[in-house]
This record gives sequence, structure tokens and C-alpha cells, in this order.
Amino acid sequence: MNRVLILQFMHKDGPAYLGTWLARHGVASEVRLAGAFPDRLDGYAALAVLGGAMSANDDLAYLRNAESLIRQAVQRDAPVLGHCLGGQLMARTLGARVVASPEPEVGWHSMRCDASAAAHDWFGPAAEHTVFHWHYEAFDLPPGSRRLAGSEACPNQAFAIGPHLAMQFHVEVDAAKIESWLTHRDDLYDETQPTYGTVHHRERIRHDTKRCLAIQMQLADRIYARWTRDAGLISL
Repeated sequence: MNRVLILQFMHKDGPAYLGTWLARHGVASEVRLAGAFPDRLDGYAALAVLGGAMSANDDLAYLRNAESLIRQAVQRDAPVLGHCLGGQLMARTLGARVVASPEPEVGWHSMRCDASAAAHDWFGPAAEHTVFHWHYEAFDLPPGSRRLAGSEACPNQAFAIGPHLAMQFHVEVDAAKIESWLTHRDDLYDETQPTYGTVHHRERIRHDTKRCLAIQMQLADRIYARWTRDAGLISL
């Protein structure tokens, strides 16, 4: 019970800064790829769910497998952390819809934190953060959850329920992961980029990454510390 289980949905799209942070703090983790997720959460103290290009609503067995593991974690109070698709799967598991985002968001976008103790606890005292997005769908809020942040383009950026946090954004990215996404063919990105001002062009994303990534990593430090502390894996 001293390990983190990380669910990875896409080949060569690993935990990036999340993995770096866990290793830095001596937290053992195991990455399992879609199609090879375990059936049970036995032996794990916390669960991290990464992003992916598929929809949370797709009829894919490994997505339902991930939802089963999320359900088990919530029942056991083993803290769950969802990044983008991972947050959407958390929302579905807890009884909320995942639908088309009011506007897609790709690139670095500002979100405003709610004035609540829960938002302060997860995201710190700043009223606003610039975070990395790559999504075309978004989650509604599940019953019993608390919204923590929103943006003009997508009103639900994060919610918490007990020790569990769902995010519509990607605090796990590092520079290599962002560049990999930018160089990978994405037909939906190519279709939406000329239409939506919230879908930034590649060179703007590269420029903003140099300015914003290190600051987001400080936010990730806070989020990952809170999550693993609740799991009893660190004492920070």
C-alpha cells in the first residue's frame, strides 16, 4: 500500500513531470498502459489518471476499466488525481456528464480559482493561474463535489470531492511532452485552430511554454504534495 498506480492511455505519452516529481520525493509508482490495467486497486495507496486523445464517452473497455479503478479508489478513500481525460473519467464515475466544451482550449490559458478554502488548499492563495490545456470536451460537476476553478471558455476547470481532485488541464506536462504533442498529427486541432481563438497555433504554444511552464510546475508541486500527503506517502 505504499505505491501510486498511474493509468496511461496512449503509447509514449507517459507521466512526464508527475513521474519526475514522484521520483524526486521517493514515492514508488507503477505505470500501466491501456489494455493492461489491473482489475483491482489492491496494493496501491493512490491513483493518478492521465490524459488521452479519445473521448471519455467512447465505448472502449479500458475506459470502463479505468472508471472501475476510480470507483474502487473513491470507496477506499485512496486519493485520485485526474488530468484532463482522467478528470473527465472521474466525473463520469461520480455521476456527471462529459460533453463538448463550450469552447475547446489548446495552449496556455488563464483560470480563476474560486474563493473557497478547498481551492486555496489545492491551488494556493493566487486568484488566477495560467495552465496548459488540450481538450475539446469538458466535465459537468458530480453530486457532492466542489468546483475549484473556471475560465471564460470552460467554466468547470477543476473539482474536488474529499481527497480526490479532477482537473481539466495538464499539470503533468514537461517541455518534451508538449513538443511531442505539437509535432504529432492531430486532425481535430488542425480543423479547430483557425476557428477558435482559444486553440492557439503551435508557435504561440512554444513561445508561451518558455514563459509559463516553470510557473505551472510550482503549482504541480503543490497539487502533487497535497495528493500524496493525503495518501500517507509523504509528510511534506
